[in-house]
Formats: sequence, C-alpha cells, structure tokens
Amino acid sequence: MVQGMRADTKRNCRDRLNRIEGQVRGIARMVDEDRYCIDVLTQIRAVRAALRGVEDEVLKDHVEHCVEGAITSGDGAEQRRKIQELLTVLARRDL
Repeated sequence: MVQGMRADTKRNCRDRLNRIEGQVRGIARMVDEDRYCIDVLTQIRAVRAALRGVEDEVLKDHVEHCVEGAITSGDGAEQRRKIQELLTVLARRDL
C-alpha cells in the first residue's frame, strides 16, 4: 500500500524546496555575473545542506508514518517491504 506524506510535512517540504529553488536561481546569477568561485561554492554547499534537511524531514515522515503503519498493520510482507525500502534508500543516501 502506497501512502503519501503527512500534510504538515508536505507543506513544510514544499516551503523549503521553494526557498532552495530561489537559492539555486541565485547561484545561476552568480555564475552569470562571474562572481568569485569561493562565493559560488559556499552557496552550492548551502543548497546541499538545505536539501539534506528536506531529505531528513521526508525520511523522518516515512519512518513515523509509512514504516510505523506497516509495523502496526501486522502484515509481515508489508513490514519486510517497508524495511527493505528504507535500507535501500539509506544505502544510496551518500552516493
């Protein structure tokens, strides 16, 4: 069973992603304006950190909502599926 994000998580992530989108446009302007490389790199790192924050929030929601739901359902196959999904995404997290 596919479950979506909780409404509060979805709203918060959307707000954060909108800010990140603005940051990325700002970086593009910096490149166009031939800004100092270290300043551009600093902003890129800030965007990466912001994306990690969104990723952490989505992961937390998944564990508290989807994985917990599978655990309380008593459906062994669904529990294994959710745990495997979680392990797969965590294994790819730092690639």
